[in-house]
Amino acid sequence: MTSSTSTLVNPIEMIKPRRKVTGYSAILLPFLENGDVDWESFWNHLTRTVEAGLTPAVNMDTGYINLIDCETRLAVLKATQQLLGDKPFVAGAFVKDQTGARFDGDTYKKRMEEIQTHGGTPVIFQSFGLVEQAPAQILESYRELATACDQFLGFELTTDLAPFGAIYDLETYAGLMEIPQCIGAKHSSFHREPEWDRLLLRDQKRPDFTVFTGNDFAIDMVMYGSDYLLGLSTFAPDLFAKRDRMWEEGDSAFYELNDQLQYLGYFTFRAPSAGYKHSAAQFHKLRGWLGCDDTHPQNAKRPTSDIEVLRELGQRMGVVQ
Repeated sequence: MTSSTSTLVNPIEMIKPRRKVTGYSAILLPFLENGDVDWESFWNHLTRTVEAGLTPAVNMDTGYINLIDCETRLAVLKATQQLLGDKPFVAGAFVKDQTGARFDGDTYKKRMEEIQTHGGTPVIFQSFGLVEQAPAQILESYRELATACDQFLGFELTTDLAPFGAIYDLETYAGLMEIPQCIGAKHSSFHREPEWDRLLLRDQKRPDFTVFTGNDFAIDMVMYGSDYLLGLSTFAPDLFAKRDRMWEEGDSAFYELNDQLQYLGYFTFRAPSAGYKHSAAQFHKLRGWLGCDDTHPQNAKRPTSDIEVLRELGQRMGVVQ
């Protein structure tokens, strides 16, 4: 399923200067050398993300939601609730299945209930059973899920990142926006035009609906009206928050900091893209946030030669010695 042909106006006309940007940052789940979760470092990273002014997103791809077991998934939710109290956070509702599977609404609802019980808002990950349906059935499935919650976020995911992902056509996206409980959606096609189309549609159809860019190769989409839910921001929630303030204040230093962060994104999200989580751990270690840069044992690894490149990038941004 692909996006329809773009009918957008000149993108330059879409730029929204001095707009307040809303940032959601996917939280890296750190690991120790013995393969256990590094809970202290997870807690610290959650804390620094909130203190920077960003909303945490746990149990996302950055949290290895497709790899961790039930016990770890629930422990992440519990730790997040304990730290944040009544502060908002979102969490991934993920259903693992295979191509040809039926839509498993019951399991989705269980995952959503877990998240809401711990005070979070569900982000509906796609699955084969969801996206392999006809568009009308896809929307009916979302409407079914909406009966189980007050609010949720949608999530479009390119198959470059996950085989169970899909980018909906604009008609399906418009139908998603008609569901009152769906308050926004993360768009991860890694292309600008379909996201511009969604912003135009949002402005015309439902201005309160939030388009969250998931494009780690075009983080300047915030200039055009997107907010963000990014994995890249887990490298430096402090710098992303600083960049966002610069945009709101009309500070021209926004552009240079955005360029530096974007270079970090291009380097760390190269193929295989799942390796960015190891890159994040390497960067956290350089920043003194981790003592170990290991990841989930099943995650793709980056070469140690990356560390010196990351060091230089961190030095340019003033966060690494």
